[in-house]
Amino acid sequence: MLVSGRLIAQAAMDEGLSASWLPSYGPEMRGGTANCITVFSDDEIGSPLASSYDAVLVMNQPSLEKFERQVRPGGTLLVNRSMIPIESSRADVDVHYVDANDIAERVAGSARCANTVLLGALHAVRPRLSSEALIQSLRTAFGAKGVDVVDMNVRAFNRGVEAVGAGTAGV
Repeated sequence: MLVSGRLIAQAAMDEGLSASWLPSYGPEMRGGTANCITVFSDDEIGSPLASSYDAVLVMNQPSLEKFERQVRPGGTLLVNRSMIPIESSRADVDVHYVDANDIAERVAGSARCANTVLLGALHAVRPRLSSEALIQSLRTAFGAKGVDVVDMNVRAFNRGVEAVGAGTAGV
């Protein structure tokens, strides 16, 4: 999710907006808990911290349990159904369940793109930035890893957009 937050911040800056990305790491290096706050605005950002959020993407059950209550009423919660067997308890937010790991495995050959699938799903339900800017941020972030990695992430992003846009998040 740290990468997804950074991609959003980069796309926002590329569109001329102010952006802030604040990562938070757990004690483990890989596979442990991590989260970030990404804020973008037409105006100057006074602080990246907030007590509630317009949108929250969660990849695992501990993150759902910790962050779902921080979504503003009327906000958006995107849940990785591949890793989270429970439903959200929130009736006052727009909840979308996406089989992000399963979709990433099918379209990219790797669950490592699950976060990019959720990024695409977020774009489908809250299109605050252009898809061109988001895809360009993918190309910039993964360009040094080669064309195959870039293409894999672009496919994952596009499938995330399609999955939620078509109402077939589990397909």
